[in-house]
Amino acid sequence: MKKYIQGQIKFIYLLTILIGIFSGVHGFIQFDIPETISGGVRWIGILGLIAIGINSNKLTSWIFISMFVGAEIGYDFPTLGNELNVLSKIFIKLIKSIIAPLLFGTLIVGIAGHSNIKQVGRLGWKSLLYFELVTTVALVIGLVAINISKAGVGIVNTGIKEEIPQSLKQQGWKDLVLHVFPENFIKAISEGQVLQIVVFCLFFAISMLFVSKETRRPFIGFAESLSAIMFKFTDIIMYFAPFAVGGAIAYTISNLGLDVMKNLLQLLFTLYLSLIAFVLLVFVPLILFLKIPIKRFITYVTEPVSIAFGTASSEAALPLAMENMEKFGVNREVVAFVLPTGLSFNLDGTTLYLSLAAIFVAQAAGVELTLGQQIVMLLTLMLTSKGVAGVARASLVILAATVSSFGLPEWPIAAILGIDALMDMARTAVNTLGNCLATVVIGKWENELHIPENIE
Repeated sequence: MKKYIQGQIKFIYLLTILIGIFSGVHGFIQFDIPETISGGVRWIGILGLIAIGINSNKLTSWIFISMFVGAEIGYDFPTLGNELNVLSKIFIKLIKSIIAPLLFGTLIVGIAGHSNIKQVGRLGWKSLLYFELVTTVALVIGLVAINISKAGVGIVNTGIKEEIPQSLKQQGWKDLVLHVFPENFIKAISEGQVLQIVVFCLFFAISMLFVSKETRRPFIGFAESLSAIMFKFTDIIMYFAPFAVGGAIAYTISNLGLDVMKNLLQLLFTLYLSLIAFVLLVFVPLILFLKIPIKRFITYVTEPVSIAFGTASSEAALPLAMENMEKFGVNREVVAFVLPTGLSFNLDGTTLYLSLAAIFVAQAAGVELTLGQQIVMLLTLMLTSKGVAGVARASLVILAATVSSFGLPEWPIAAILGIDALMDMARTAVNTLGNCLATVVIGKWENELHIPENIE
């Protein structure tokens, strides 16, 4: 009964603040509410949300609350809101500092650390082939969806000044290709050229496969330690996220007005619809084509997918997913290889989100990307998205890296940050669902799927 009452109070507070905030956005509410009343209602709602945040003491809650606090500060005190941009800039700088070491560590562990790719042979190449095909489809669906919805189009930038660099203006295909390859690894790091960093790391990791285990073992140990440390680094930085969200939203609304919330909600709906379309257009036909018992599959994936949705972390759902896929009928050896490998290489939800969010940033900035530039961006995201599934909102690091390497302005990322927690839950759930399905598909491909014949 107590939990029910608390739930009702939270709902009332949320409804109150939404009514107050959207009363200031033209088109959401058709009748006028006096500013004094709507402002008072908004601040009462905000105080209620703060009380809820103190009670829950969860980072996700505070990120959500800070979005409303920042919106109200930017709306009521635009001068102060304009100055709070420094908070989001600090956060983005810290995020950028993670990019190179995180990519270096995760890609080396993901490639050179899986020496069983050579040992297992068929299982290895089949898994990697499947992962890349499916994640590429996810990227394309995200790209198509955001170009259809145009969620970032229409944001009127009246106060945020960021010049579009020459690197985005009329590049030929030769320039795009040459830009992929690094001439100096340190230079690539200092300039934030994420695709060049990835290419170097890929060649480095592949080269490690051709030396003896004894030679590469110390470096793999270093890469594993580096990855673990950088993931913890990311966790620590995320504690600053509520301040960054509040400052970013305050700055954005003080310059763009509350109408920008329409675009953010449109982006959120675009992501959820895209993920649903991806599941219906890719996963369901695949299940039907391979004659996988769909009811049985849903039964065994529901729990791990729910955990992934609630925690926004694929690693949190991994133990139960492995246990349930073995119960489903997949051989233990296949489960033990495909699921952990998929945690780094098969991020369907994350890759779809990244393509969608990156184009949203370009649309919000008023930058027209050519088809060639969008394809290079897809290639960049396909490579850089590997290895971030285990950390909540770590895809923000990859988004910041990609946007930076293409010379796009950063202020739209600051706006996205406000709803990133809601998007992270959905994309992580699809990541887990995709990895469970990949395990079943590879198991069937290898004749290592054993389901009783009377099961439909």
